[in-house]
This record gives sequence, structure tokens and C-alpha cells, in this order.
Amino acid sequence: MYHDPVLLHKSVEGLNIKTDGTYVDVTFGGGGHSVEILKLLGKKGRLLTFDQDKETLRNIPDDKRLVFINRNFRYLKNFLRLYDALPIDGLLADLGVSSYQFDKAERGFSTRFNGPLDMRMNENQNRSAADVVNTYEENELNNIFKLYGELKNSRCIAKRIISTRKVKPITTTFELIETVSPCIPALKRNKFLAMIFQALRIEVNQELEVLKEMLNQTAEVLRPKGRMVIISYHSLEDRLVKNFVKTGNFRGILQQDFFGNPIVKFKPIYRKAIMPDDAEIAVNPRARSAKLRIAEKTNQ
Repeated sequence: MYHDPVLLHKSVEGLNIKTDGTYVDVTFGGGGHSVEILKLLGKKGRLLTFDQDKETLRNIPDDKRLVFINRNFRYLKNFLRLYDALPIDGLLADLGVSSYQFDKAERGFSTRFNGPLDMRMNENQNRSAADVVNTYEENELNNIFKLYGELKNSRCIAKRIISTRKVKPITTTFELIETVSPCIPALKRNKFLAMIFQALRIEVNQELEVLKEMLNQTAEVLRPKGRMVIISYHSLEDRLVKNFVKTGNFRGILQQDFFGNPIVKFKPIYRKAIMPDDAEIAVNPRARSAKLRIAEKTNQ
């Protein structure tokens, strides 16, 4: 296993596991959540796991109750149908980038290491961060940094990239950092760089669209009173999850039936998101931004 997952016990407790139930971990990663779920399942219990990163194959435990699916979780419903696993009793998602992905320079996710400007969670896909940086038009780049990085100086960043790549393609993480440095406030350098990298990573992997697809399918594959447990790491993800749980859509607009009754697919188990405590943050600083939301499928 690569690391102890963030909010491990609170997230698994949130699944309210039945020993003979069927559960899904759509972000297998280092296998930490899956191993904890398996501890609580009986002989008749089932766990299906998803991860599109081929490096996670080395973490699969030798357990007949587990099925590993080396695919993006946007294909959730299709594979659950394939494995005759519908409906399910609970689903867990630990979104974002795994620690081992951040810590490998050649994956290009981290601002700390010099490596190829890659950022692909699935290394078999064609488009990398270098492709985005070197081929997108200025307006497209501006929109990415504005929407996905929530950066007010997105236009400056886009212009710097365009002017630099006219001379030489931007192919490494440090070349990108050097390119955008004039746009970054000195006192907020690390935060701004993280937001720039986040924006590119979201674009490369279509993270928000994939999350929407998965959430919509979750409402279809869970049995009534089944649990959905989602850990997110930035406001864009958390807003989608929060709105979906509250209203059944991503705009956050509550819909009503003919009689004026609210149409809701889930009810939140806790009113607010659960955050890591100081002790966990001290051990794992990356946990600082994590938010855990737990919801239960309604009978509607």
C-alpha cells in the first residue's frame, strides 16, 4: 500500500457495511479503503473496485471477494451490470490524485519535482498536460485557469504560455513553472502554482465531467438506504457533490413534483462535511483540504 488514506475510518464507517452486502470502491489507489472494507465483509460479501491507473494493479489483495476493474469509474453502471452486481449497498470515492502519483516526478502532477508535463491518470490516453499547454488557444487556456484553478490572473498565465511556446515548446513541469512565474504573487507562490497544476490536471482527465457521470449513475445503482461516501479535495468537486446530494442535480436547484413535494434522490447523513482533525493533518498535510460527505439513497 502506498499510504494510509485520508479519513479512512470515518469514510468506511459511513458505508454502514452489512456483512453480506455488495460495495464499490471507485478509487482503489493504494487499496487502503478496500482493505478496510474487506475486514468488515463476511464470506458472502462482495467488493468491486475501479482504478484506471495500471500501477494500482500491484496493490490488489489476494481475496476472492474482490473484483478489480482497471477502468475509469465513469463506466460504473456498465461494469456492475457485467459482473451481475446490481443493486449495490454502498459506494466510496476518494477523489483527486493519490500520494504515490504526486510523489513520482515522471507523472508530472507535482510542482516539487521536474518531470514530463504529463498529468494523465490513465497513461494510455492520448492527451497530456503538454498537449494542452502547447496546442490550446489563449481563450481556451484562460478559461481553464479561470474555471478550474479559480485564478483571477488567468489571462496573464495564458498569455505567458502562448508567448513562451512560440519560441520553444513547454514540455516539463519546471519549464511551465518558469513560464508562469511572472504572473504569481511572491507571497502566494506555492498556492498559485498548485492551482495552476490543478486546473491543467482537471482538463487533462476531464475530472469534473467524469465525477458528474459517476454521481448520476450512483443514484441508479444504489439500492434504497444504500450509502454514498465521497471525499473531495477542492471546492469544485465538493460543490458538485453537495448540490447533487441536496437537490439531485449539479445546479443546486431543488425540483418538485406535481404536488409541490421536493424530489430528492439522497438524504445527507450529516448536515455539514466531515473534516480531518488536527492529528490526521499533522501526519498527512495533504489531508488539510479534504471534505467527506455521506448520503443515503431515498426510496424515490
